[in-house]
Amino acid sequence: ADLAAGTYTAILAGNAGTTGVGSVEIYESPLPYTIPWGLTNISTRANVGTGDDIVIAGFILGDGGGGADAIIVRGIGPSLSGTVNGALADPQLELRDSQGALIASDDNWMDDPAQAAAIQEAGLAPSNNLESAIAATLMPGAYTALLSGVNNGTGVGLVEVYDQVPP
Repeated sequence: ADLAAGTYTAILAGNAGTTGVGSVEIYESPLPYTIPWGLTNISTRANVGTGDDIVIAGFILGDGGGGADAIIVRGIGPSLSGTVNGALADPQLELRDSQGALIASDDNWMDDPAQAAAIQEAGLAPSNNLESAIAATLMPGAYTALLSGVNNGTGVGLVEVYDQVPP
């Protein structure tokens, strides 16, 4: 689809009420851009389980000619409780590279003062101190954000990846 700049939602549901693991993929066209930047945020809301049933959100940073890219990844749970039944009470977030190596992890977003300052400066501070967030500067490549619950907690969580944030 050729979409105008704006906010969009893709909804994935099982046919005839079936359930299972699914994937929604969004690719930005490599055609010449008509705006100076492209996709700036992608998010996924899902049931967070334990073991193999945690939420894994993959994303790829392209090389826009500038090398490293500042991003913020958030793991949201408690602040969903007003709108979603069974929200994840205490999310835990990991950021991994394409080889599975741990780049960063976070339980409560304000625990690391440097991270908290970067997240606040970008205007992306979560509304609840139990939420998770990671600010990182990454080279072009494939990455995954893994969302789980502290102490094997389960519930509905949200993984958000923001690009184009101030370094």
